[in-house]
Amino acid sequence: MTCVGPHHGLVPGSRAAVPALLILTLGCGDAGSDRRQTSGTSITTGSPTTSVTGGDGGETGDDGGSATTSTSGGADTGPLFDVGTPDTSGGGGDGGNQQGCKKVDFLFVIDNSGSMGDEQDSLIASFPGFISTIQQTLVDAQDYHIMVVDTDAAWGGECELLCPLWNNICPAFPQYPCGQGPPSECDRTLGAGVTYPIGNDASNMLCSFSTGRRYMDSTEPNLSAAFQCAAKVGTDGDGSERPMSAMVSALSSDLAQPGACNEGFLRDDAILVITVITDEEDDDSTGTPAGWFANVVAAKAGKAENIVVLGLINDTDAAQPVCSPDVQDPAKVRAFIDMFPNSIRGSVCEPSYNSFFQQAVDLIDTTCDDFVPPG
Repeated sequence: MTCVGPHHGLVPGSRAAVPALLILTLGCGDAGSDRRQTSGTSITTGSPTTSVTGGDGGETGDDGGSATTSTSGGADTGPLFDVGTPDTSGGGGDGGNQQGCKKVDFLFVIDNSGSMGDEQDSLIASFPGFISTIQQTLVDAQDYHIMVVDTDAAWGGECELLCPLWNNICPAFPQYPCGQGPPSECDRTLGAGVTYPIGNDASNMLCSFSTGRRYMDSTEPNLSAAFQCAAKVGTDGDGSERPMSAMVSALSSDLAQPGACNEGFLRDDAILVITVITDEEDDDSTGTPAGWFANVVAAKAGKAENIVVLGLINDTDAAQPVCSPDVQDPAKVRAFIDMFPNSIRGSVCEPSYNSFFQQAVDLIDTTCDDFVPPG
């Protein structure tokens, strides 16, 4: 959803800004239900094979990676991981005879703009069944990492403006730590794992995962409750959503290095499952679908077959779309998803995601069975 940000048109320090801000915030509230047209299931599988060709490897800017990739003509197109052409053969023998995954890393990229309240609720409602089915199906892979990222780099919504105007109290959310800033700099870092969602429609809780890090793992005492805490990212996010930049940044070496926000999340000996849930096209992330694809594959040692991408997006291309016909066509996000040999898309406008995630389990299971570690 595109809304005017809370700082636009307001003069810092002016109390006249407060009612205008509150009106503006209400005007940018959850409008997710307006997009829903019919019920039913709309799931599209990705292409069986894919490759990256010259000319599309757009830059990622500050979204991670430091090496460069060139077009077929040799001109640099911006920073990307330097891993050569991604391997999408679906097999590979460089991992010896140790086939089949023992670990799964789940990354959820959740749009936190003003129209996403219902969709976050649907995702949270579907998670217990999804993870339970994963546990029952992937019997040899019971070691999970689960991380949530949102689609902007802000934290606290309008409270950052309201605190100094109301004697260091945020009237909308009194629990907001005015004067202290976020618990860590990672809360203002795009792509860092979410541990403290705050604002309208958010959980407004410090999630305190048992890992002590910015992701959950399979030892979490109540995995569904922990996921609900993190995934309810709220609707105060910037209307200029950047899900692709958030995803690339989350998997970047910059955030994975020792002491960085996402240290330990991404593992070489695990398959990677990315779920993107957004109700808009990504018009603001740096780069192109081919560039995003190259960065994600690079994070998995060049092996696209060790990645599953699940997309809950607007289904404007479906024969019988669930979303209303006036929603924005997510052409770039759809192109990115379909580049992966192991991918499916479903409608973000479905009232329930249970059927989508049931089909996702089958794809994840197959990908796990075929996994060969790099090395």
